[in-house]
Amino acid sequence: MPKRVKNSFSPQVRVAFQGEPGAYSEEAIFFYFNPSVKTLACKTFLDVFEALKKDEVDFAVVPLENSVEGTVGSVYDLFLKYTLSPYAEIFLRIRHCLISFPQQTLRSIKGVYSHYQALGQCQRFLEKKKYKVIPFYDTAASVRLIKEKKMTNWAAIASKRAAQIYGMKVLREGIEDNFQNFTRFLVLSKKEREPTGRDKTSVIFGLRHVPGALFRVLKIFARRRINLTKLESRPILGSPWEYNFILEFEGHRKEKKMKIVLKELAENTTFLKIIGSFPAGSFDKK
Repeated sequence: MPKRVKNSFSPQVRVAFQGEPGAYSEEAIFFYFNPSVKTLACKTFLDVFEALKKDEVDFAVVPLENSVEGTVGSVYDLFLKYTLSPYAEIFLRIRHCLISFPQQTLRSIKGVYSHYQALGQCQRFLEKKKYKVIPFYDTAASVRLIKEKKMTNWAAIASKRAAQIYGMKVLREGIEDNFQNFTRFLVLSKKEREPTGRDKTSVIFGLRHVPGALFRVLKIFARRRINLTKLESRPILGSPWEYNFILEFEGHRKEKKMKIVLKELAENTTFLKIIGSFPAGSFDKK
């Protein structure tokens, strides 16, 4: 596990995540909080948001994007339905392992289960080995599946910790195609963070389908020399070929300049959902 961020949280703190024990989202929790906090494993991202909304947990951790596979769109879709506050940003180095039974070898494996993003991040390795691949809802759950079903000639792609939890063997560590493989996570809370001086703000907005609509939005930020850290279009569910935009920029929504920017942004969009502001996480490529 990467060196833990030095944050002080009580062992009684409860944090929800999507997946099974040993999932990378749980690793991100231990990375940011500490290994003694209580975690709640949820089947879906919807369950994670619901757990926090209903006060079953104090925080939640969700993946936003991977440096190889891109944005986790289903998480951003949930931000349109829930009003939860970003608390912190986490960058976690993802190191994938091929995991199976102790008696197995790379040659004896016929196929591999894992989350579709993990499979995509290990594509070259999997193609070279000519393994059959089957997507599953979670990396750590894939390890549990092959163990419980006694699928002796199958393997899973997951974290080293997942292998330890389920008593399985790491056949090979570091099978990801790109060693600069990071996932960006967001810690969610029900309380809004105050400005720290090193913040980001995330929003989702819609535009009229007319020439120059996006240009007028971008000009708002360019005029005030505000740096954009993310801009991406996201298909609107149920409306083919129509899109919302995910935008992230430096600054806190409570700053005087940002209040003016957000007001002007609202005037130039068909709708504006402010996800919230949060301290920017530290990113180390090593």
